[in-house]
Amino acid sequence: MPEYTVINPATEQAVTTVTLSTAAETGAAIERAAAAQVSWRAVAPGDRARLLRRFAAEVDAHVAELAALEVAGSGHPVGQATWEAEHVRDVLEYYAAAPERQAGRQIPVAGGLNVTFHEPLGVVGLIVPWNFPMPIFAWGMAPALAAGNTVVAKPAEVTPLTARRIGELALAAGLPEGVLTVLPGKGSVVGQRLVDHPLVRKIVFTGSTEVGREIMAGCARQVKRVTLELGGKSANIVFADADLEQAAATAPYAVFDNAGQDCCARSRILVQRSVFDRFMELLEPAVMGVRVGDPALPETEMGPLISAAHRDRVASYVPDGAPVAFRGTAPAGPGFWFPPTVLAPAGAGHPAFTDEVFGPVVTVTPFEDEADAVTIANDTPYGLSGSIWTQNVGRAIRVARGVETGNLSVNSHSSVRYWTPFGGFKQSGLGRELGPDALDSFTDVKNVFIAS
Repeated sequence: MPEYTVINPATEQAVTTVTLSTAAETGAAIERAAAAQVSWRAVAPGDRARLLRRFAAEVDAHVAELAALEVAGSGHPVGQATWEAEHVRDVLEYYAAAPERQAGRQIPVAGGLNVTFHEPLGVVGLIVPWNFPMPIFAWGMAPALAAGNTVVAKPAEVTPLTARRIGELALAAGLPEGVLTVLPGKGSVVGQRLVDHPLVRKIVFTGSTEVGREIMAGCARQVKRVTLELGGKSANIVFADADLEQAAATAPYAVFDNAGQDCCARSRILVQRSVFDRFMELLEPAVMGVRVGDPALPETEMGPLISAAHRDRVASYVPDGAPVAFRGTAPAGPGFWFPPTVLAPAGAGHPAFTDEVFGPVVTVTPFEDEADAVTIANDTPYGLSGSIWTQNVGRAIRVARGVETGNLSVNSHSSVRYWTPFGGFKQSGLGRELGPDALDSFTDVKNVFIAS
């Protein structure tokens, strides 16, 4: 049987060895999920809701265990990992309320009654990335289950531990066999089988834009539904009238959170030229203050990168002679460490300004006015997230409408919440996850006319 050894990114030591699923095993799991879906969709909405709440309670009882697995397997700081495990609980609790509220419509028509029903799709294939193994797993899994679908999930090959454990907790909570299946394995094997198998009615994929294109093409061959949350190169736009101290203090956490391995990372800071120098003065101590170190320590704010290969890729964006304004610190010795790094001034001619680095590297670029800021922010094939800093409400609305991106925050570095829609524009994605309407993307609307 094929195996994969999970490596602790902070120590470079082996954590455990995981057996990888084959294409045949994946096909068999999909067939079991399809069989289980017949009875799962028939579970009364209130009973399905109670099972999801019990699932959330099981996760809550094992938050510390899940966090420890993520620290060891992904290198996430323990505070972050604890929040991520609690987030799985919260997402399950949120969508546990949905089965009893997934109502259809009554539409006035002549000669009878017209009603609509939301019907589950069937088997949903969930392909989870390595950067946020728990939250992104929950985002696809919870609404799909709430809508009456069964789920076959493939965690990333390098970070399977928490998804595998959450799958066990689902069974402990009383979810029937086959309703939620977790299959560690290679994307080219398990992921491809999910895309190709005719019994899988929808794919939810989070990952690179390049792989997303291939998945979209594969789903098109079967006219299979797909939700894609892909790459990003988001802008953090700071106007002269902003609270510069607050904007500079939060900017590092907008990009260096999870060591920059975040498709929502605000990895381009755009600063109005009249306050550029002052902003840089404020940004330097904020970057130097980011605590990088052992992810098992509660005071750590940033851990290592996921692998040596990825560290080399990130380092390639900061070659000798790069315009490094300043950089933070990182531990020496074992571990895939890279210090928080600020490149400035850096514009469209620098690869770190145009490419998704997916590491703790940020560029800072001056702009002249509102129109210039919007133009620079939109000069990218991506459009996932971003921030705007200004005290002018009108400007905030104008710029938010002008920037081509799916999620924006004003005077905040955070824009992703499970109770609001999430998704990207342009090459950052297709479809919307999360929020009160998420179940709509996991159901088909059936229209019925009843003659009177």
